[in-house]
Amino acid sequence: MRNEKRIVILGIESSCDDTSAAVIRDGVILSNVIANQSVHERYGGVVPELASRAHQQNIIPVVHDALKQAGVSKDELSAIAFTRGPGLLGSLLVGTSFAKGFSTALHIPMIDVNHLQAHVLAHFIKESEEDDSQPDFPFLCLLVSGGNSQIILVKSYNNMEIIGQTIDDAAGEAFDKCAKVMGLGYPGGPVVDRLAKQGDPQKFVFSKPHVGGYDYSFSGLKTSFLYFLRDSLKTDSEFIEKNRADLCASLQKTIIDILMDKLYHAAKDLHIKEVAVAGGVSANSGLRDAFEKYAKKYHWKIHIPKFSYTTDNAAMVAITGYYKYLDNDFCSPDVAPYARVAI
Repeated sequence: MRNEKRIVILGIESSCDDTSAAVIRDGVILSNVIANQSVHERYGGVVPELASRAHQQNIIPVVHDALKQAGVSKDELSAIAFTRGPGLLGSLLVGTSFAKGFSTALHIPMIDVNHLQAHVLAHFIKESEEDDSQPDFPFLCLLVSGGNSQIILVKSYNNMEIIGQTIDDAAGEAFDKCAKVMGLGYPGGPVVDRLAKQGDPQKFVFSKPHVGGYDYSFSGLKTSFLYFLRDSLKTDSEFIEKNRADLCASLQKTIIDILMDKLYHAAKDLHIKEVAVAGGVSANSGLRDAFEKYAKKYHWKIHIPKFSYTTDNAAMVAITGYYKYLDNDFCSPDVAPYARVAI
């Protein structure tokens, strides 16, 4: 007989190229298993067809491992939460289909989760029952990844407002594409971060966009970086090799300056001192350092996620499912995933 006194949520994440399953009990993380797909590295980006095939291979063993590590049987589950979107449609279909089959077999409800909302709510994952490090409402969250650069005003678990976002490319995309031009491989963001630690962030200056409000733009920076390399290579064919660390440091500083300037003005205008960061780029050491510096200078209370919660993971899906479960916010078995959607 299922124990209804304790809320146990199984989370499923399959929006892109990582297959993940996690178990949360009463808001406390019990397991978070992630299977990566290295097959995309040779192509310089995620190949949707290959991603969906890998999800099909990975999802059952990943769920099995998550339940085993959590010490939870499937009969103890209260509900299954899954990423409905946004993301790659083929990948999302794998997770959605599994969730439908599992919930039907176990006679438990399904909870559809917005991937972007889940990144924000990753800050509410408890490491233990005594963990009280969660943000207070309202707070600002800078969500930065390969596909998103947004400033979100978080008023409650289910009330979020995007007050600023990129009008073209995302910060993570700028990292990856500039890294590709320098021959650093895919994904380029982590490589840029590593090399930036060895370089001079003041060595080169790249253009910063002039966009009104709290919105971002990174296409101009990307173009500026590309033209700078093109012109420099005309006079020195080994320019990139000689200056790789300095290029990475200067590029990273420029991107972080753009991100933090808008976030600072949003926090100042809205009189908010509680500030968080989420998404894949939140793993960047330079961005984390910038958050620490701004916290000291402007007396922010900052929230920086564990590295395991920065990339796509099912723990953030499970915690979002947990709060939706408390609101009895379930979905019907005939729901379909969506490739694009806002918070």
